Amino acid sequence: MILTVVSILCIVAVLLASTVVYCLRHRSHHKLKEKLTNLGTDTGSDATSTYQELCRQRMSVKPPAERPEPMHSVSSRLNSVSSQFSDGGPMVSPSARSSTSSWSEEPVHSNMDISTGHMILSYMEDHLKNKNRLEKEWEALCAYQAEPNASTTGLGAGNTKKNRSNAVVAYDHSRIALKVENSHSNSDYINASPIMDHDPRNPAYIATQGPLPSTVADFWQMVWENGCVVIVMLTPLTESGVKQCYHYWPDEGSNLYHIYEVNLVSEHIWCDDFLVRSFYLKNMQTNETRTVTQFHFLTWLNQNVPESSRTLLDFRRKVNKCYRGRSCPIIVHCSNGAGRSGTYILIDMVLNKMAKGAKEIDIAATLEHLRDQRPAMVQTKEQFEFALTAVAEEVNAILKALPQ
Repeated sequence: MILTVVSILCIVAVLLASTVVYCLRHRSHHKLKEKLTNLGTDTGSDATSTYQELCRQRMSVKPPAERPEPMHSVSSRLNSVSSQFSDGGPMVSPSARSSTSSWSEEPVHSNMDISTGHMILSYMEDHLKNKNRLEKEWEALCAYQAEPNASTTGLGAGNTKKNRSNAVVAYDHSRIALKVENSHSNSDYINASPIMDHDPRNPAYIATQGPLPSTVADFWQMVWENGCVVIVMLTPLTESGVKQCYHYWPDEGSNLYHIYEVNLVSEHIWCDDFLVRSFYLKNMQTNETRTVTQFHFLTWLNQNVPESSRTLLDFRRKVNKCYRGRSCPIIVHCSNGAGRSGTYILIDMVLNKMAKGAKEIDIAATLEHLRDQRPAMVQTKEQFEFALTAVAEEVNAILKALPQ
C-alpha cells in the first residue's frame, strides 16, 4: 500500500512539474509573438529597441552554415567602413593589393570533366593570345543591335529623372515593374532589368543602377517584391569626387524607406577588396521580415577592371555559397548597371554553365544574350578581355582541384 501511494505521488509530482514548464515556455513564446506584433503599430523608441534586440537574437541563433566566417568582425566602429569608402573611393596601397591575402579562399566546386575542361581552357588561352581575333570579336559586339530595343517607358516624362544615365535605360520588353499600389511615387518604373539564363520564367539576376536619393524606396520595394536575399554591389559610393551610388542602407540601427525598414545587423570585412553586410528588411504594412545579405566589392572603379581576377573570383564564390539553394534572382548593381554589372554577370553565367556540365562555351554569344535583355552590358574591350581571363583562370583552378 505504501509503495503504491509513493508511486502515485511521484507520478503526480512529475506531471505537475511538466505542466509548469510547459506553461512557462508557452507564456514566453506568447510574449515574443506579442512583441513582434506590436512592432508595426508602436512607433516609440521601445518598439525600435525591441526590434533591434530581436535582430541580434536572430543572428546569434543562426546555424554556422548561414553566417559568413569573417577575417575579423567590426564589433565597434568609430568610423564605419561605409563612410571610409564614401569620400574619394577606397584608399588601398599598391603593396596591400599585390600582397597575398590572409583570408581563406572558398574551395572550387564543379561538375566539369577533365577533358572538357582542358578543351575549354585551350580555347580560352588561344582566344586571349590572338589579339587580332579579340579585336574583331569586340568590334562585332559593338555593332550588335538588340531587337526589340525600345525604352520609351524609361525615357518618358517623369521617369528620366530616375535614370543615372539615359544611355543605359531598361528596355520596355525587359524591365522590372513595381506594384503601383506600394510605390511612394505611384509609378511602376525602376531602371532595372531581369536577366534570364536558361529559364525564361525565372530570372537569374536583376541588373540595375546604383540607387539615387529619389529611388532608394523603389530599390527596396524591388528587393522585397522579387523575394531577393542577395545584393552584389560593385562600386564604391564615390570615385574622384563623383557620386557613383547613393548610400542606400543605414550605417547603424535602422532607416525607414517608405514602407520598408532596413536594419543593419552586421558588417564584416573580408579583405581590402570587399566586405559583407547583413540586413533585416521589414515590410511595415505586413510586419513580415527577411534577411538580406549585401556583398560589396570596393576596389573596382568605373570603366575599369579589378586589379586581380583571383580576388573577384573568390568574391563570386562567397556570393554563390550564400545564394546556394535559392530560387530568387541575385540583384547586381554598379553605378549605371551595365559595365561592371554586365562583366560580373557574364563571368558568373558562363562559369555556372560550365559547372552544370556544358560542353561548349561561346562568351561572345552569351554577351549578346545579355545585351538582348539590357543595353550596354560590358562597356569596354578591357572588361570583355577581363571576363575571358577570369573564366580561363577559374577553369584552370577547377582542373587543378579535380582528381587526376
